[in-house]
Amino acid sequence: MHDVAYVHDGSPPQINVVHVDGKSAVISGIKQLLPSVKSTLPAGLNLTAVGDQSVFVTSAVSGVIREGAIAAALTGLMILLFLGSWRSTLIITVSIPLAILASVTMLSLLGETINVMTLGGLALAVGILVDDATVTIENINWHLEHGKEIENAILDGAQQIVVPATVSLLCICIAFVPMFGLGGVAGYLFRPLAEAVVFALIASYILSRTLVPTLANYLLRNQVLPAQTVHHDTDGEPESVPAKPNRNPLVRFQQGFERRFEAIRSAYGGLLQLCLHNRAKLIAGFMGFTLLSFALAPYLGQDFFPSVDGGQIKMHVRAQTGTRIEETTNLADRIGEAIHKIIPTDELDGIVHNIGLSVSGINMAYNNSGTIGVADADILIGLKPNHAPTEDYVKTMREQLPRQFPGVSFAFLPADIVSQILNFGVPAPIDLQVVGNDVQANRKYANALLSRIKQIPGIADARVQQAFQQPALNVNLDRSLAGLVGLSEKDAATAVQTTLAGSSQTSPTYWLDPQTGVSYAVSIQTPPRDIGTMSGLKNIPLTTTAGTGSQLLGGLATIERTPNNALVSHYNVRPVIDIYATPQGRDLGGVAADIQKIIQETAHDVPKGATVVLRGQVTTMTSAYQQLFVGLAFAIVLIYLLIVVNFQSWLDPFVIVMALPSALAGIVWILFGTGTTLSVPALTGAIMCMGVATANSILVISFARERLAAGADALAAALDAGSTRFRPVLMTALAMIIGMAPMAIEPGQNAPLGRAVIGGLLFATFATLFLVPTMFSVVHGRDRKSPEAAAVQFHPTQA
Repeated sequence: MHDVAYVHDGSPPQINVVHVDGKSAVISGIKQLLPSVKSTLPAGLNLTAVGDQSVFVTSAVSGVIREGAIAAALTGLMILLFLGSWRSTLIITVSIPLAILASVTMLSLLGETINVMTLGGLALAVGILVDDATVTIENINWHLEHGKEIENAILDGAQQIVVPATVSLLCICIAFVPMFGLGGVAGYLFRPLAEAVVFALIASYILSRTLVPTLANYLLRNQVLPAQTVHHDTDGEPESVPAKPNRNPLVRFQQGFERRFEAIRSAYGGLLQLCLHNRAKLIAGFMGFTLLSFALAPYLGQDFFPSVDGGQIKMHVRAQTGTRIEETTNLADRIGEAIHKIIPTDELDGIVHNIGLSVSGINMAYNNSGTIGVADADILIGLKPNHAPTEDYVKTMREQLPRQFPGVSFAFLPADIVSQILNFGVPAPIDLQVVGNDVQANRKYANALLSRIKQIPGIADARVQQAFQQPALNVNLDRSLAGLVGLSEKDAATAVQTTLAGSSQTSPTYWLDPQTGVSYAVSIQTPPRDIGTMSGLKNIPLTTTAGTGSQLLGGLATIERTPNNALVSHYNVRPVIDIYATPQGRDLGGVAADIQKIIQETAHDVPKGATVVLRGQVTTMTSAYQQLFVGLAFAIVLIYLLIVVNFQSWLDPFVIVMALPSALAGIVWILFGTGTTLSVPALTGAIMCMGVATANSILVISFARERLAAGADALAAALDAGSTRFRPVLMTALAMIIGMAPMAIEPGQNAPLGRAVIGGLLFATFATLFLVPTMFSVVHGRDRKSPEAAAVQFHPTQA
């Protein structure tokens, strides 16, 4: 904990914890301390933690845990609905917590913590964790329906899917390779997420090969399928007859669902047969629709990370340069009263004012608001739960406060810890720097840039960080006169510094308490009352280093009032002027593109030797996007080569990869439809979607290749593969979509991720069920049988 400050802004007096930094153990300890301390406070005082990051972190973590729990419950219900067996559902759902536990164990061994990103990765993996176990159980049930004994069904079912399951696992893991290649802040944020997903998937794969068959051997033995009973005809072939009527409402509901599902599958078989009749039209339609969908991509907008409503507002106030701290305090009180009129009392939790420079060096290091003097103030506003959107209040204050307080600069800074980190310590996501040695010319050019930047739609809080025209006193020492009495400029500077700031910096002195053994710093400083006037400054005594001579400052120097720069900034040694700005109601990428246009249009006005560079969060976002796009392309190539090695074919991996553009088109459509900008979490969802879509396509192509090896032609193999794998493909996609639904609906940092997965899988599933079988029939030579003959070869009971 850094500071505890007493603040009074017209509301009842409060003691507010201004800054709390540290791990969860420190935060928990402070929270446990609050009740005991409150009992000792005088009447009328309240102890509260206003604006500490633990509120945001706790809310975010609990939100991710809630989303994951809801996703697991909905996924379990979906599996129960499709399989119609509580035993099969139990086997599958047991693997979810075990896989998550294994992932958490590995994260702990790597030194990671439970945070928003690792929990987000686990919540992301919930939908796909059931994939391996679901496919295994579904395949075992498929063999049981054909009259096999339980052990033979388990062995044959596991052997049939071990290769596609292994390839699918490797494909999904390879899809996350770009996340491990991210550098900087993006890497620190998203590498733990990728690790959590990969570890959970590996654990799920191992469980599906070991624990799931073992549990199936015990729980599925002698089980009667709820929808049908298996008998054998006179030729020994399995046939299905309707199960006897059952009075159990759940069983009757399952039987009704199974009949409707079979009707849907029959309809799908008819549509797939129609697609095989019109293969050229279908492939052209898919490709054309995908290309047209990509035309919407420029309209999505780009953000590095989605904004989060944490119920906090951080406002930076800068009065006119040279304003005394007493006037700044009065100004902050009046601004607090105006805030009380904007935000209803039942939604306002508290207001904290930090005025001027902090006395703590630690707070100075952690502060990112750009405070430069006593004319600056930070106002932290905390909102109660169930408040109106924070962004609405920010927009209202941006409009009203400058009109009520003319001449005062207002800037709204990121209040959550994630945005502060992504800004790299600067108080705004956009930092336009004019770097050059001619400060006056750079200042003139920066003012011209600022006037044009303010006209960009979606720009807010545009301002120049450096303050000029700071009132100052210039002391001009007469060197000739000083030399006559044995004094130098160093002696005069040391005397002035000691008088105004104390001797702790020039001559640090400590006093050791003999009773306690504690050392105390001793600082010698002239009382402020003696230097409050010009004559008092002129009476500052000057002495030589040896202490032999003494003169008054006014006898050797002249003191005059002069303006000076309140802040001098450097970047790589060179002087720099920063123009800060924040997007409002618009994506960061679009605003940055407009700023780049202004920079190009005013390139001929740049002072000689100066450079104009756009830095801040924009640079980090651009770098992260480039790394992800390059890494994603590299991952697709690796996936393709992996499938080539496994299938010993160049054509079948090409068919599998052809489903991926449809997934990207689905991501574009859902982001456009929901008004969600493209961001790194959305790209993370795209990576996950690529892996799942590839896994489903591998499942279809593997079965089609088995049918080809059994002697069927390409059309029959494609039709059999689509119809037989319709249930597992649909179950896998629905499990992922249902698992991502809570994350996509609830606003938060992971909402773009969930929406990208849902949109991509919706389109990718259609491509897997229609485009992939059709492409398979095309690339595997000429047809030897018509689609009607192939349909006769297909047996519905095989599905």
